[in-house]
Amino acid sequence: MIKINVITNNKNWLNYIKKPNYYLDKKIRKINLEDKKLKKKNIFCTLLLSGNKEIKYLNKKFRKKNKITDVLSFPFYKKKDLNKKLKKEKELYLGDIIINLNKIKNKNIKKNFEIEFNRLWIHGLIHLFGYDHKKYKDFKQMHQVEKKYFKLVND
Repeated sequence: MIKINVITNNKNWLNYIKKPNYYLDKKIRKINLEDKKLKKKNIFCTLLLSGNKEIKYLNKKFRKKNKITDVLSFPFYKKKDLNKKLKKEKELYLGDIIINLNKIKNKNIKKNFEIEFNRLWIHGLIHLFGYDHKKYKDFKQMHQVEKKYFKLVND
């Protein structure tokens, strides 16, 4: 079972999602019900809801990119190591996700806020599971998992 601990550093988030912990608990419950291999596990991660300044700082500090971005993920394990840990341990901390409110608000798209928010936290979560998109074959594999989770939480 996946559990996401939400930290709201930018109070403007509450104008868009009144109770972020409750909102994500409802969404993640749908993934937990569907993904049988996670049933007997306690898998945790943290989601930081931030703004431009904080995410730019973290992007520069940890990725050496001095720019604002929409989502950052900091996985604790590589995919191979994570799979070994999941077989052995019942509790596991996956890592951290940071999402930038301003990037969601400023996107010039017709999707609503919650759909874009769901897309970003799912993308971050999939990174924590060890997926990446540096090579095309990895991108395709990651995209398949994202689509599956996105469909679950938006139905």
